Amino acid sequence: MVIRIYFFPPLKLQEQSSFSWDWGPSFPTQGIWKDVRLEAYNICHLNDFTFSPIYDNHAQEWNLEIESFFDVVSSKPVSGQVIVEIPKLQTQQTYSIELQPGERIVELFVKINKNITVETWWPHGHGSQTGYNMTIHFNLDKGLKFKKSAKVYFRTVELIEEPIQGSPGLSFYFKINGFPIFLKGSNWIPADSFQDRVTSDVLWLLLQSVVDANMNTLRVWGGGIYEQDEFYELCDELGIMVWQDFMFACALYPTDESFMDSVSAEVAYQVGRLKSHPSIITWSGNNENEAALMMNWYNIDVSHLDIYIKDYVRLYVENIRKIVLAVDKTRPFITSSPTNGLKSIREGWLSPNPYDTNFGDVHFYDYVSDCWDWKTFPKARFISEYGYQSWPSFSTLEKVSTEEDWSYKSRFSLHRQHHENGNNEMLLQAELHFKLPQSTDPLRAFKDTIYLTQVMQAQCVKTETEFYRRSRSEIVNRQGHTMGALYWQLNDIWQAPSWASLEYGGKWKMLHYFARHFFAPLLPVGFENQGVFFVYGVSDFHLDCTVILTVRVHSWSSLKPLCSHVTKHFVIKAGEAVRLYQEPVSQLLRCGNCTRQSCVVSFYLSTDSKLLSSTNYHFLSSLKEAVGLHKARITAIISQQEDAFVFDLETSAVAPFVWLDVGSIPGRFSDNGFLMTEKKRTILFYPWKLTSKSELEQSLHVTSLTDIY
Repeated sequence: MVIRIYFFPPLKLQEQSSFSWDWGPSFPTQGIWKDVRLEAYNICHLNDFTFSPIYDNHAQEWNLEIESFFDVVSSKPVSGQVIVEIPKLQTQQTYSIELQPGERIVELFVKINKNITVETWWPHGHGSQTGYNMTIHFNLDKGLKFKKSAKVYFRTVELIEEPIQGSPGLSFYFKINGFPIFLKGSNWIPADSFQDRVTSDVLWLLLQSVVDANMNTLRVWGGGIYEQDEFYELCDELGIMVWQDFMFACALYPTDESFMDSVSAEVAYQVGRLKSHPSIITWSGNNENEAALMMNWYNIDVSHLDIYIKDYVRLYVENIRKIVLAVDKTRPFITSSPTNGLKSIREGWLSPNPYDTNFGDVHFYDYVSDCWDWKTFPKARFISEYGYQSWPSFSTLEKVSTEEDWSYKSRFSLHRQHHENGNNEMLLQAELHFKLPQSTDPLRAFKDTIYLTQVMQAQCVKTETEFYRRSRSEIVNRQGHTMGALYWQLNDIWQAPSWASLEYGGKWKMLHYFARHFFAPLLPVGFENQGVFFVYGVSDFHLDCTVILTVRVHSWSSLKPLCSHVTKHFVIKAGEAVRLYQEPVSQLLRCGNCTRQSCVVSFYLSTDSKLLSSTNYHFLSSLKEAVGLHKARITAIISQQEDAFVFDLETSAVAPFVWLDVGSIPGRFSDNGFLMTEKKRTILFYPWKLTSKSELEQSLHVTSLTDIY
């Protein structure tokens, strides 16, 4: 008899970010935190099985490659049959096998019934996430039986890097099932410093918030962990594409035999474990290590650079890449992020400038330049990291602080900020367009500053993301064709200032509400260039759509629009961004009989009878220069409607960045942080736990921009 003790996962290097990062604390953990299982057997044991759906382009049919891993401890061969069943695809196949003593792999090739239409898996917003239940029966000698069940999804993924007319370089975008997809989303970090706290409920809340904000992609960042099975299962079910880094980030690594053996085992295990998930669309060798080496972040002596380049190639190309391509033939592999893709390969796997906007993906951060100026941002092929910091809500901070901490310059505030000069950078960016809080009450000033940092972050990321989305179909000054925007970062690991749009505990920051709009499948984007106001229509749809654009000019001092313009019908082609409107700003001001400082522009898409987009807006000046803004008195009447609550709002004046906060009551609003240009508006609140109307009434606090002056 053989007894084996299994520790899951069996292979894991220490989480790098557990030693702290610029968004998290240092809590390097040790010990076993997952289930331990004791198993005994005296003939053989099925240790694991994995599978890959593969599409045969020539035969135009789906096949399934299945691998089963056995440990045979019998001194004699073990024979039997394997039956693979996928009932909904009317597929059943039987195989005879013989297992020799030792560790053995059984490889099966299953042909899916060609007479049945296979429904493919699609990302969120592009179709359904159809999966098929598969059962595998292993009937072996002496009555020994094993049974495995899994859900099988069918989809293809391609990374397209090809020349673009009118632009140097190569494209960089993904096709799912042959359709080009603009990747919209964020970057995922470990959800907690202590992984045993990351329950099913925690994962569901965070990932449901991803699709609720119209995202379709998460990049699992390479300084954290390979996530638990349930994370990927939920991504499969919700239609969230995963850009999966291997766990190497912002560092140079050894290449001695012992370390390389450890890496080989880790990579083979993780790829085998995860390759059946349709949500994973690409493997990436590391986070920022190509850039770190070639931009010389670590001040390496030039005479030694060749040694580090050889080590880089040995680790990521000759080791990791080789294993990935051998184990998984169904998705692309890139060596790093950012990278120049094929250009990096042609240059020996490392490019002199991995941030070349004409190739691959880029990471971009600029906390000093004006984030309202779209010309600040790179017109790159794919932006896999970008963002701005903000503070989490007071109700989140209150749980881990005391009264003496409630100041922007307290020891607590400085300690929780792990990004050098981060607190000052937020205020400097906010001060470009807003008046800073003026209250003499320290607590009020702290709460107002928290609010303003969230306003700043949301508006900055909105401006940047809308620029990327409208750049998908055009080449301007030989640059463009942007096909991905993943802001940094989705979630928080603790209660602290960070780039996250979801606070620790899952509460939505203003940015996450904004993401729900700027990642919408149909989006009007407004911007100025050389005194002319433009509106683009951006569509993720698979079919052309006919729209009407309405543009309105509002005065800051009145709840009635000054003037409006309704366009003719436009056709926005499937998966494109097109210009719908252009008008000199001077003409808009003449139409409204106002100045840049006294008015604001709103716009939305509709048909003759139906609203197709939410209302977007464009500020004609900084809000600190706005003329005519009055303090708004906003009231709310709350009523219950089935599982949700209705907030009927009424305002006495135009109110920018209206923020509804119900403290620690878990849930989210249908919209928040919005510009209120009409007297009445209705908002829904979706509670995540049982709550009551009276609790909401007692907890509700409404803030708009003029409340902090």
